[in-house]
Amino acid sequence: MKILKDFNFQMSSKSTNIVWHQTSVSRQEIANKRGHKSAILWFTGLSGSGKSTLANAVNAELFRRGFGSYVLDGDNMRHGLCQDLGFSDSDREENIRRIGEVAKLFLDSGIIVLTAFVSPFRADRNKARELVEEGDFIEIYCAAGLKICEDRDTKGLYAKARSGEVKDFTGISSPYEEPKDAEMKIDTGSLDLDQCVQEIINQLSKRNII
Repeated sequence: MKILKDFNFQMSSKSTNIVWHQTSVSRQEIANKRGHKSAILWFTGLSGSGKSTLANAVNAELFRRGFGSYVLDGDNMRHGLCQDLGFSDSDREENIRRIGEVAKLFLDSGIIVLTAFVSPFRADRNKARELVEEGDFIEIYCAAGLKICEDRDTKGLYAKARSGEVKDFTGISSPYEEPKDAEMKIDTGSLDLDQCVQEIINQLSKRNII
């Protein structure tokens, strides 16, 4: 795995003599055709805070309304694009860097892309935000407390982290930096799923994305 990471680094550091090719169809043309704008909905929060559940529920509602959307899920991405990464601080940083770049491609394609990752560090989330224009990145903080997340933990990861069996686990042995200026803060610890979905749909409508 280390060889693969070293190879990826060498490739990225030697990407010279390249130019960005503009697409033949613009985001605005796609929006006009589909009847909605594209955006990045960046769900962040502790493991068990409801990020994936909420992102997928919002995705289902967008689909029901006929909008183009897609969920980038943390576990799913680690099965493929990010399978060479662990959970050290540096690997978490690289994980979010890759996701930010993928999300940007979805944005350019006219899709409402929903990303469900712990993404524990503000600096990494801000780097993802800085990849796109203002207004394209909507940070959604799933604000469920640690106790609630532990009670919901179907995988038993919190217990394993507290016993030392799982290392570098966010909220226990690795920090989570709460967003300071997220566009949305959803109390996923107390609100039911339908209420959370409606809050986000209302926000997308208010921002004229849908």
